[in-house]
Amino acid sequence: MTEAPALHIFFGDQERDFLLTPELVAELERLTGQGIGGFARRFMAGDFHLAHLHHTIRLALIGGGTDPQEAAALIASYVVPRPVLEGFALAVAVLDHLMTGTAPASTTQEGKA
Repeated sequence: MTEAPALHIFFGDQERDFLLTPELVAELERLTGQGIGGFARRFMAGDFHLAHLHHTIRLALIGGGTDPQEAAALIASYVVPRPVLEGFALAVAVLDHLMTGTAPASTTQEGKA
């Protein structure tokens, strides 16, 4: 099985790659205490914990090649202080890409400091 290409999305201050690799899916399952299928289904229905939103984006940044410490700093700068639905849209794009292998029509995230 070949790995899907990363999502390339403007996030924060530049274009970044987002990808949940199999190893990072396992980490997301560990952090959320849920299997990825049920987690993705509930998340996309709007049933999620804020920490789960942060974990999803942070792990996808790491999977896309961002250093883990930088990924955590990006979450603190460009997700935490913004409206929840902005981060939700990005996390849904990441999960949709994981589940379907395709990128949603609009995957631009404009971060504002």
